[in-house]
Amino acid sequence: MQCQASDANLRQSPHLEVAANGQKLPLPVSVHDSQAAIPLAKMTDVRVTSLDDLMDAAHDAKETHEASKALGHVPIIDVNPRRDRELKEEMKRAARALRACGLAMPESVRYRIRSGVERTNDRLKDEFGARHVRVRGHAKVFSHLMFGLLALTADQLMRLAVPP
Repeated sequence: MQCQASDANLRQSPHLEVAANGQKLPLPVSVHDSQAAIPLAKMTDVRVTSLDDLMDAAHDAKETHEASKALGHVPIIDVNPRRDRELKEEMKRAARALRACGLAMPESVRYRIRSGVERTNDRLKDEFGARHVRVRGHAKVFSHLMFGLLALTADQLMRLAVPP
């Protein structure tokens, strides 16, 4: 998710590490996703015990894979074929072969958890004010996003406590 600070032409992208159990670890930074992947993985490794790192195609880089393996994790990172037509065709053939056999790779099954992460990001943007941030300065933008995250966390806790 991104928001634009009104006092500068900066794009700030708050990053959330979302654990498989739904635990959110807010880590707002002002860098591209691919630059944040390794520091976020290291910070998360200190905070929680995890066996894998689940990331989208923006994080598909040799360094990210190596850093994940160095932490003792299994990197589950969507392949970004970029402009490699042969790789794109190979990926399509592999997907067709798996579907024809009725099989799914374990990484594919695990990658489905990503939809929960996307729902968290969507709720933060749509329901808790992170889509349009109209304040000046890094500290105020940070505060605005953290209050939204706090409200989202409280809302999730209330949903756990009071079943619908």
